[in-house]
Amino acid sequence: MGELEAIRTFLTVADQSSFSAAARLLAMTPASVTRTVSALEEQLGVQLLLRTTRKVSLTSAGAAYAARVAPLVEGLARATEETRDLQKVTAGSLRVSAPMSLGMKVLPTVLSQFSIMHPRTSVAIELSDRFVDILQENYDLAIRISGPPTDKSTIWRKIRPVSRLLVASPSFLARHGTPKVPEDLTTLECLSYHDQSKTETWELSRPGQVRTVEARGRFSINNGDFLCKLAIAGEGIALLPRFIVDEELRAGKLVEVLPGWNTPEIWLTLYYPPYEQLPLRVATFSDFFEAFIKESWDA
Repeated sequence: MGELEAIRTFLTVADQSSFSAAARLLAMTPASVTRTVSALEEQLGVQLLLRTTRKVSLTSAGAAYAARVAPLVEGLARATEETRDLQKVTAGSLRVSAPMSLGMKVLPTVLSQFSIMHPRTSVAIELSDRFVDILQENYDLAIRISGPPTDKSTIWRKIRPVSRLLVASPSFLARHGTPKVPEDLTTLECLSYHDQSKTETWELSRPGQVRTVEARGRFSINNGDFLCKLAIAGEGIALLPRFIVDEELRAGKLVEVLPGWNTPEIWLTLYYPPYEQLPLRVATFSDFFEAFIKESWDA
């Protein structure tokens, strides 16, 4: 038996002034209660209880010890009950929207670990690279990688910035040449990220200079992993988050293009319907997701 249970046993004996009465309350045998209290006394090096044939009473040391530990045990019991009540409130379902590439790389581990801590919360994930209207489609929250929020009908929570870079395959650059300045991109095949068959606009900057380039080319795709595979195949230059291309860069399948030029900051952000206060299930998942990202994910 652990020390905490031994202390609870001692306090019950002191409250009942009887080993047998305490045993009944604790669903233990009187002998087990006696052994537990004796072991606690031996551990502390003091006698806590006076035993007589009629009753059990506290020694002065026992009374002082009980006065110190009883509030702690009661506080721990309250915390336990509050945590159990919290678990009841977090039980239920969540609908979460997330982008395809991020979802495939991060969310399986997030869900696996989250389910261990919150087994009564079910999570339905929809992976999509289209812009999801969380109000119209009844999502509890959406995970997005985007620029500054513009949707004033939702609330948001920034998690961390996501770095991006221009990449191409060595074979593409060997055939077409390596661009030295952003203007060189206008003569090269660019792979555009867009969900409506439109051309993506790339804003590139370095101290004292800003350039805007239309990412013109044959392909416009609304999925980062797809663009990454096209770039590896030598089909053009793509602007992608580092977490999508990091392995390919290390393997030499892709190389960075125009490394001295930066792109506007984008963020991993959680979006919510306009709650007056986040439902506990939503807040719990959000806190867990943010902690996981900041501790475990290198973007």
